[in-house]
Amino acid sequence: MDQIARTPKQLGDAIRRQRRKLGLNQTTVGERTMLRQATISAVENGAPGTQLGTLCDILAALDLELVVRSRTRAKSTEIEDVF
Repeated sequence: MDQIARTPKQLGDAIRRQRRKLGLNQTTVGERTMLRQATISAVENGAPGTQLGTLCDILAALDLELVVRSRTRAKSTEIEDVF
């Protein structure tokens, strides 16, 4: 299922959902990406300033990809209600 994320928090929530769906913990994702568990936690919590390389490494470890497209008309609060 496609997930729309417009904020760092929404993106972090999507990453957390996928990690849990795969039955992984943050430490395991950290080992797969050569990142600290605290970094995985920060990304999942929507911490500002995450480097794009870090995000791409985490997405790849969780078998996710980033798609850029024109914005839909839904408000970000409506998108959050979907989850």
